[in-house]
Amino acid sequence: MIIHSLADVAAAFLGLWILLYLLEANQANVFVGFVHGVADWLAGWSQDIFIMETEGLRVFFNYALPALIYLAVGHGAAAWLRRL
Repeated sequence: MIIHSLADVAAAFLGLWILLYLLEANQANVFVGFVHGVADWLAGWSQDIFIMETEGLRVFFNYALPALIYLAVGHGAAAWLRRL
């Protein structure tokens, strides 16, 4: 259950950053900066996998990919551990 929840929280931070970026949230805001920092840390390994001219698409794909991977691995690991 903990692995499942951690994966959900990680994906939520990544999804929230995508939403804040696409809605052009104030980058100087403390909350927005915090979410961006957490999302950058979580998605650090996947930065610039997709290089596109449209900045919004680049942010979407570079942060959505790790969110999906965290969800798949986290939920898969939790399901596997429940069977043990």
